[in-house]
Amino acid sequence: MKANKKSAAVGFIFITMLIDIIGWGIIIPVIPKLIEELIQGDISVASRYGGWLTFAYAITQFLFAPLMGNLSDKFGRRPIILSSLFFFALDYLLLAFAPSIGWLFVGRILAGLPGASITTATAYIADVSDETNRAKNFGMVGAAFGLGFIIGPVIGGVLGEYGSRIPFYAAAVLCLINFLYGYFILPESLSKENRRSFSWKKANPISAFLNLKKYPSLIGLVIALVLVYIGGHAVQSNWTYFTMYRFNWNERMVGISLGVIGLLVAIVQGGLIRWINPKLGNNRSIYFGLFLYAVGMFLFAFASQGWMMMVFLIPYCLGGIAGPALQSVISSTVPSSEQGEIQGTLASLMSATSIIGPPLMANTFYFFTHDEAPFKFAGAHFILGGILMIISSVVAYKTLKSKF
Repeated sequence: MKANKKSAAVGFIFITMLIDIIGWGIIIPVIPKLIEELIQGDISVASRYGGWLTFAYAITQFLFAPLMGNLSDKFGRRPIILSSLFFFALDYLLLAFAPSIGWLFVGRILAGLPGASITTATAYIADVSDETNRAKNFGMVGAAFGLGFIIGPVIGGVLGEYGSRIPFYAAAVLCLINFLYGYFILPESLSKENRRSFSWKKANPISAFLNLKKYPSLIGLVIALVLVYIGGHAVQSNWTYFTMYRFNWNERMVGISLGVIGLLVAIVQGGLIRWINPKLGNNRSIYFGLFLYAVGMFLFAFASQGWMMMVFLIPYCLGGIAGPALQSVISSTVPSSEQGEIQGTLASLMSATSIIGPPLMANTFYFFTHDEAPFKFAGAHFILGGILMIISSVVAYKTLKSKF
């Protein structure tokens, strides 16, 4: 693929992911309200169900992400991305009509079967990147997340005032639009000469993990990434529940706060990273990023007023320089014909940590907020997340110092 076509392809995948993330972001502010309605409980109890809903999606994706990655190495990235988008549209419709909490779990499991389109999108980015722009292009993935979270949660917060199910209809429509956009616009990124035959042995999560043995120098970085993923769920899985409990925020305020997170992430990963990464290099970007993640989480834990959360988002979101740098180091050691496989493996790892992270953080939050808690401390899960970020930075430092 020529340079100008590669640049256009990155633009196409950016738009595709942006629309996908907007659809995802729309439903976040109203999930607690919908769960509360279905279980007829309070926000503390709802957080536990929220954690287990994420678990249901994650364990399904964990099982199927390597399959999707290997299929994309065989048939190309485009058909896998399109099928994922279509299944997500169906999932949002199912959630919109869910008559009981059990149906929410059914919907999350069905959504996990094809795997998120993000899995193959990262392989797509790797296909059209080289050493000079890999970190920058992976930063575009983060920018799509950021912009999607500027737009999606704000829309979801506003729509949520008209009913907890309305945002799910909007998300389904956006996913269908995204599917149509990809069908007519998105080009294939993996050339036929770089495709490989499908292997069932490599298309299961256990074999995917064992595949990492081929890259022993990456093991330490993968461990660091796992700790980041688990720690990150202190924010990703519990932000809505924490702010509703601690500051009595409604859906609109939660949506606005998530929009602020999206704006800061977009600024950091879509703009600042282009300047910071070349200045610091991948290694120092990883160290500083993980340190800032930890600082942000410790500050969240002790915030006493809502406006403090907005201020403390600055160091936390600046920590986002670590992710693209880590992905750049990892992907640079893998041949182009195996990018789908390694990205599928990393997606399985992320899903595996989502099996652990959301229930861990949700139950930590619940333990310190329910009526019979030994003492009330709603920010306990942030402390846990910050500790994991510090451990991750130590592991990354030792690995990069000895093997890179």
